[in-house]
Amino acid sequence: MKALDELTFDNRFARLGDAFSTHVLPEPLDAPRLVVASPAAMALLDLDPSVAETPVFAELFGGHKLWAEAEPRAMVYSGHQFGGYTPQLGDGRGLLLGEVYNEAGEHWDLHLKGAGMTPYSRMGDGRAVLRSSIREFLASEALHALGIPSSRALCVIGSDTPVWREKQERGAMVLRMAHSHIRFGHFEYFYYTKKPEQQAELAEHVLNLHYPECREQPEPYLAMFREIVERNAGLIAKWQAYGFCHGVMNTDNMSILGITFDFGPFAFLDDFDAHFICNHSDHEGRYSFSNQVPIGQWNLSALAQALTPFISVDALKEALGLYLPLYQANYLDLMRRRLGLTTAEDDDQKLVERLLKLMQNSGVDYTLFFRRLGDESAALAVSRLRDDFVDLAGFDAWAEQYKARVERDGDHSEEQRRARMHAVNPLYILRNYLAQNAIAAAESGDYSEVRRLHEVLSKPFEEQAGMEQYAQRPPDWGKHLEISCSS
Repeated sequence: MKALDELTFDNRFARLGDAFSTHVLPEPLDAPRLVVASPAAMALLDLDPSVAETPVFAELFGGHKLWAEAEPRAMVYSGHQFGGYTPQLGDGRGLLLGEVYNEAGEHWDLHLKGAGMTPYSRMGDGRAVLRSSIREFLASEALHALGIPSSRALCVIGSDTPVWREKQERGAMVLRMAHSHIRFGHFEYFYYTKKPEQQAELAEHVLNLHYPECREQPEPYLAMFREIVERNAGLIAKWQAYGFCHGVMNTDNMSILGITFDFGPFAFLDDFDAHFICNHSDHEGRYSFSNQVPIGQWNLSALAQALTPFISVDALKEALGLYLPLYQANYLDLMRRRLGLTTAEDDDQKLVERLLKLMQNSGVDYTLFFRRLGDESAALAVSRLRDDFVDLAGFDAWAEQYKARVERDGDHSEEQRRARMHAVNPLYILRNYLAQNAIAAAESGDYSEVRRLHEVLSKPFEEQAGMEQYAQRPPDWGKHLEISCSS
C-alpha cells in the first residue's frame, strides 16, 4: 500500500492543452476535516486506508496542498440541458487535479468538486455544500456496490467555510474518481463551435485511451460509438431494474464511458411509481423514471450529431437502432434474475409488466418486494406478500402465473433459490430519508451516521446484524422529500 506522497501521476488530458481546459488552483476550505472516506475507492489508488485520518489527507482534498505532479484543470464543454442547447458550460466548481495510475496499470482521474470559481462558474461561487457532497459520495459508492457502473468517490472534506444557497451552509469538497470525466458535451462543444481540429484531437484521445480495441475495426470511430450505445443501454437497464432515478440527464451529465455521472437530485424508488420525478425543478417530467429510457436514446442522438464529421449519418442511425433492443434484452435479463428465474420464456416480459402495474396501483415498496420474494419458496413468498396489494384478485392471478413459471424454470432447491435471488436483490439501498438523516447529523458535526450508512450500503445484498433500521420502508415524511440541483 502507498502513502499519499507516493502516487504516480500521468496527466494525459491536461496535455491536450488550453483549448480543452484551463489551469486553475483550488480555493482552500477553512478548517478542512474528514467527513467520510471510502476504503474501497482508496484501494483503487493503492492507498493505505489509514492515511484518511491524517491531517495532510484533509489538507490535500480540502484545497490547501497539492502534489507537485498534479496539474489542476477546469474542463470546458457544452451540452443540452432539459432539451435546450447551452453553448458553453464546463467545470464551474470542479477541477481535474490529475490522473493517477495504480499498480494494476489503471488510470484514475482525481476530480475535486467544490474547489472554487473557474472561468466556467457562470456567476456561481464554485463551491459545493456539505449535503450535496455527502449525497454524491454515498450514491457513487452505493451504486458501485449494487453492480451499477458509476464514478467513484474517495472522500468528503467538511469545513467552516460559509456558503449561501437558500440559507447559509457549510462548504465541502468531494473527491470523485473515474477513468475519464469526458462527457457527451465535450464533443458537442467542439462540434458547435466549429473547431474540427480540436474535435478530431478529442476523438483520437478517447479512442486511443478508452476504446483501444476499436482501433482493430474497419471503422474505429463507428465501432467506438456502437460501444458507447451498448454501454448506455446496459447502464440504463440497470437503473430501471434497480429503481434508480438520475434526475438530470442533460448531455453534459452523460459520461463517454457509459457510467453513472454527476449526481444531483437523484433518488431510488421507495413505492414503485413509473412516473416518479425526483427533481422538483423538472416541472414537465422530462427526466421522470420512465422517461430515462427514451432520454438515453435522445442523448445518444445528440452525441451522434456531434460525431457526423467522422461517421456517416446512415451508419450512426444504424448504431442508434441498437439501443432499444439492447436495453430491452438487458432489462429483461435483470428482471428475470430478480424474479429468481434462470431460463427465458416468451411471456416473461408480460409477467414483469403485470407485476409492475400491480405494484404501481398499490404503492408497493419496490426494493423490499423483490427481497422478500426470495426469502422462501415462491408459494409461501407470494402468500406473505399478498397483503401489500390492493387488487387482490389481480395479484392472485399474477401469483398463479409466477408460481407456474417458477415450476417450469427447473428443479432448484429453496436454498439455491434464496441464495441466487438474495445475490441480486438488495436489502439495503440509499433511500432519500436515510441520506437526509445522515446529512442532518453531519451538519451538526456528527459524522458517525454518514460513515455507518456508507458501510451498510457497501454490502447491500448481505443481511447485517443490528442494521434492521436501514432495511425498513421509509416513514411517510421520507417518501416525499424534494431534492433540487442546488449544491
